[in-house]
Amino acid sequence: MNEILHIYHTNDIHSHFENWPKIRHFLQRKKEQHARNNEEMLLFDLGDHVDRCHPYTEGTMGKANVRLLNELGYLAATIGNNEGITMPHDALDTLYQEAQFDIILANLYDDNFKRPKWTVPRKIYTTKGGVRIGVTGVTAPFYKLYRLLGWQISNPLKELETQIDFLKKQADIIVVLSHLGIHEDLIVAKLYPEVDLILGGHTHHVLEKGETDGQTLLAAAGKYGYYLGHVKLEIDLGAKKIVHRSARALPTGNFQEPHDEASEIEHYYFEGKKLLDKKLVYLPETLESDWFRDNCLAGLLCEAVMEWCGADCAFLNAGLVLGSLEQGPVTKFDLHRILPHPINPCLIELTGAQLQEVLLATLDPKWPHLELKGLGFRGKIMGQFVYRSIQFNHALRKIYINGQTVAPDRIYKLGTIDMYTFGNFFPHIREAEIHYFMPEFLRDVLEWKLVELYKVRP
Repeated sequence: MNEILHIYHTNDIHSHFENWPKIRHFLQRKKEQHARNNEEMLLFDLGDHVDRCHPYTEGTMGKANVRLLNELGYLAATIGNNEGITMPHDALDTLYQEAQFDIILANLYDDNFKRPKWTVPRKIYTTKGGVRIGVTGVTAPFYKLYRLLGWQISNPLKELETQIDFLKKQADIIVVLSHLGIHEDLIVAKLYPEVDLILGGHTHHVLEKGETDGQTLLAAAGKYGYYLGHVKLEIDLGAKKIVHRSARALPTGNFQEPHDEASEIEHYYFEGKKLLDKKLVYLPETLESDWFRDNCLAGLLCEAVMEWCGADCAFLNAGLVLGSLEQGPVTKFDLHRILPHPINPCLIELTGAQLQEVLLATLDPKWPHLELKGLGFRGKIMGQFVYRSIQFNHALRKIYINGQTVAPDRIYKLGTIDMYTFGNFFPHIREAEIHYFMPEFLRDVLEWKLVELYKVRP
């Protein structure tokens, strides 16, 4: 006799709630269908469900996302880097207080190298037919950033070795919830052939019909809820072995739309707006944003970053600022609207010669219209670069910092944004001594500067 097991999985939703009603409606119908057919159904999330770019997530510090997972009856989840390194320590530590599902995460510890009370490194679930499904989970190891937030992250491959050694003695089928990315998942499949199934995320890859590596099936469902992952396993109950398996990434654009979809999506947005409706300052005039010319708002943000970091100079791209701040009261929602990015300020130490190369590179005409995705950027294009305490004399081919010619051997402190340290923008920045300021985002730094300059009108 064989048992049919359906495993559904989401990953990298990034608070794209516009796709959530369709996913929920589809899964609710599948749950009923599988129950009628006496088939098992398990539901997992692989991290980055939370993304503070959405006002509802920001206003609840991710707890709204957890409630949505609860409503659908998720069995377990692991965390992604958006849960792990874009939230203050206490916010992550309390994120899952109301979770009605397991958080399976083997490679996260607190500063005392103890696992958080809200995680387990592995879990064994037993189907109606008595098949033991062993599940473990790991997340991408951003070592330095986790340390700055009061966490310790360990090597996920070494942690998997420990968990898989245990599970292969106790479980019939081994599943890994991975927020490592496709390249690491392929390594896991080669290192640990005992693993039957890797459900993957982080690199936003889509495996439309799954991918097999040895005895291991890999499945992944892209990003933003554009796909829903479905794995079907047929298990011989006598041998407790998989006899047939398949994986699909189902396009959610093909799913039936629930009748109240538009109002639900709108509800999430306006609930978030309401939660963020806290007046911060009163502006006597409009602060305008422009991606292609000098403007006061991007300049003010650049100045704020320089001061926040204690830097000699600063630069950033104007495309970070997605809109203007109108004359009148400014709320937390307004700052979130124009700076939705999970981007932190940082301080870079460079020699004068290195700094000069970086600054000359910012003058490349390719930048202003360059479309950019990932690296925390939630805008559309880079826009031109904006500078503080940096002057160019193009006629003399000289650069000045605070009115002084750049000295090649002097060490300068550059205030900028962490995005440039992750991407292939400026090699010298990636290779330099970097100090990240966390957990503050750019909107927090701009709020600090605005409060310093302006007052709230009663």
